[in-house]
Amino acid sequence: MSGLVLLLALHALPTAAAPLQAQWSFRLLPGNAQVKAHPEAADWRAASVPGSVHTDLLAAKLIPDPYAGAPEAALQWIGLADWEYQARFDVDAATLARAHAELVFEGLDTFADVSLNGRPLLRADNSHRTWRAPVAGQLRARGNELRVVIRSPITTLLPGVQAMPHKIAGNYPSPYGDEPRDAMVGNFVRKPGYHFGWDWGPRYVTAGIWRPVRLESWNVQRITDVAVQATALDAQRAALQVQVEVEAAAARQATVQVEMLDPEGRVAATATQPAALRAGVQVVSVPVALAKPRRWWPVGQGEQARYTVRARVDGGTPDAAERSIRTGLRTVELRREEDAKGGQGFTFVINGVPIFAKGANVIPFDMFPARVDPARIRRELTAARDANMNMLRNWGGGYYEDDAFFNIADELGLLVWQDFMFGGGMQPGYDPAFRANVVAEARDNVRRLRRHPSVVLWCGNNEEETAWKDWGHGKDLKAADPVFAAKVWQGYVDLFGNDLRQVVGEEGLGVPYWSSSPSNDLDTVANDSTRGDKHYWQVWGNPALPVQAYLRETPRFMSEYGLQAWPVLRTLDGIIPESERQVDSTTVRAHQKFMAGEGNQRLLQYIEREFGTPRDFADFVYLSQVMQAEGIELAALHHRASRPYTMGSLYWQLNDVWPGASWSSIDHAGRWKALHFHAKRFFADHAVAALRDEGVTRVSLLNDLQQPLKAQWRVRVMDVEGRQISKQQHAVVVPALSALEVGRFADAQLLGNADPARTVAVVELLKGTKVLSRQVVYFAAAKDMRLPKAKIETRWLQDGDDSALELRSAQLARGVWVAFEGFDATLDDNAFDLVPGEAVRVRVSADADMHALKDALQLRSVVDAVGR
Repeated sequence: MSGLVLLLALHALPTAAAPLQAQWSFRLLPGNAQVKAHPEAADWRAASVPGSVHTDLLAAKLIPDPYAGAPEAALQWIGLADWEYQARFDVDAATLARAHAELVFEGLDTFADVSLNGRPLLRADNSHRTWRAPVAGQLRARGNELRVVIRSPITTLLPGVQAMPHKIAGNYPSPYGDEPRDAMVGNFVRKPGYHFGWDWGPRYVTAGIWRPVRLESWNVQRITDVAVQATALDAQRAALQVQVEVEAAAARQATVQVEMLDPEGRVAATATQPAALRAGVQVVSVPVALAKPRRWWPVGQGEQARYTVRARVDGGTPDAAERSIRTGLRTVELRREEDAKGGQGFTFVINGVPIFAKGANVIPFDMFPARVDPARIRRELTAARDANMNMLRNWGGGYYEDDAFFNIADELGLLVWQDFMFGGGMQPGYDPAFRANVVAEARDNVRRLRRHPSVVLWCGNNEEETAWKDWGHGKDLKAADPVFAAKVWQGYVDLFGNDLRQVVGEEGLGVPYWSSSPSNDLDTVANDSTRGDKHYWQVWGNPALPVQAYLRETPRFMSEYGLQAWPVLRTLDGIIPESERQVDSTTVRAHQKFMAGEGNQRLLQYIEREFGTPRDFADFVYLSQVMQAEGIELAALHHRASRPYTMGSLYWQLNDVWPGASWSSIDHAGRWKALHFHAKRFFADHAVAALRDEGVTRVSLLNDLQQPLKAQWRVRVMDVEGRQISKQQHAVVVPALSALEVGRFADAQLLGNADPARTVAVVELLKGTKVLSRQVVYFAAAKDMRLPKAKIETRWLQDGDDSALELRSAQLARGVWVAFEGFDATLDDNAFDLVPGEAVRVRVSADADMHALKDALQLRSVVDAVGR
């Protein structure tokens, strides 16, 4: 095993630490080249901290909404400018009286010079690090002045990048002229990569004080960290080492006390350890034993039990130090067993149980991180849990999420694959100063996040190894300058193969490390279906294969694959005017970042391949979602049906940074696309996978729980008017944690003489009379089927505090979408096929009564959208 781990979630800051209470203001730095063109930004104006210069400019009404319309090109000057922030604050007498004080900056974006009361305090160059500066003796009771000057990363780094005889590969070149296409700086700066633009979001190279500033003070000692490692952990006992990190002002004798409270707040264990503290920072390890510990499990596998740990350092003075934290107990292993054919598995094992990872990739929740509050994070993560996901991958081109993200993931039972913040291209790992900066960043964040039981993998980067080996990055540089190319690759190995691995080994409490995604951890082949994790983009990306190609790609762990769709139409209100809602309009193209705005043509290609040509923009949006949902369902069920060879399916992507076209299943406003409703069904713990390819339908039954499932499976063949052609039903016991193939059926077996354009197979998994899972198998593309215009009957019922809508049709209705004109409603089901004569009941929660819901109801199906 890679390690027994107990991780803790920060519960409270030390008593002598508090957010800085200050009045902030900002301006364009005097003398900057942008002042002439933008004099309106040169005056002092109110600022928000945490925040960003874009949101401060927006609040001051100096720029338009960066998301509405197409303002992006006109706002690129902001990323070329230098900015100045200032704050005035007072300090209370108790803080001034303490012997030690620090100003702590949790996030400075990015090249920042900080001064206090006219004296230089620190110089920052990494937005992902926490910066600390001692300020004891520099503070005054009234009128402290804090000044932060933030330099443009583009103008700061561009001269050095341009001077390179041969450039290392970057990510997305700017289309706006603010940065040369052949000299991109994003890879050289430790700043969120997506700020420089991505194929799902805009280019806003922002700046600011993006996380809180706080003032910490203390006298004799303080607890700077608590980490707990399990030396033994199973259902019977836990042997723990509670590691209390103490900073002492001077050598002294002290007592370290640890108290553990169970999830209900009852005392589960106590321990006391004498300690001879020396001046400076040290770790005191306190052994603690628990009988019959309640372990933390991924959702669906057991409870998400968390303990509270209270640590106290008492030296017999009034200045005892305390810290209280939350904990979840679990073991984690990345199991990589060799198979008989030379392949190697990739399985997450939690508490000894192999887990099939079901979920999605997470990108930042907004272009401007300070706008993301815990409520927003909870909304998206709860939606992931509600769609039966058990894992999320925090992608490497954004930023390390706040503790709120991981606290909620801990609570919900969501496993987290955590990338280090490298999104693509190639880094200057050959530069010792760059590597040292990254190592400090990694240590900051591993130590901060190791407390969370949800974190089960640290991954070095996103797609950098495969870009070097497979996309031509390495080949091109070797051809231009083989000596420099060798230096660049060695720097990569040093940083991602050695440095970050060492940090995780030293600080990560046994959580495994993986050097890149996709990779085989620096083995020869980077993106291999037989070993390691896989990113598969031959569907959607080049060569844009049909979605059926998903069925011919069987990886050990699929960590990226995806299809695009537009947001729910209501999300575009106020973003894209009605007059601009055409596929090729300027504003629509501005919100489609794939292929520099040409992505809608790729989207139409996939829509038309299956459904035909949509009639208008609304139908284009709807069919994009149906196409996305059905295609990703095909892939995900294939991955699940390939268990245990395949042990993970994480589609790209869960969420959005802004309201635009993307691969997400939840749009920027939090509305579920069709894909998310499908995911709720295809990621269910018990599901049926009926996968048709080249005239054969393979039926598998899926059970992700630790108990066998006694059930039945059924296949009914019927025409689109509901006339049954054949039926078969069988009893079955599906073993725990398994995929069981129960049949393969050629089209001729199922259809007989029936017309494939008017016939479907309905494949179901049943428990008694309850349908646990259902799939409708189609024998022809939707555009070639002779589907009738369904007459959907509706009936409203009261369901507790909510309403329930029952839908029924005498004819098959494919891709039924339920919406309500003029307001939002939360539905527990949507985007489904109606089998002839069989009702589907949808629970509807809305700020409206049943009469208003009935009047506002809108129904759409595939037939409606293609005009037949």
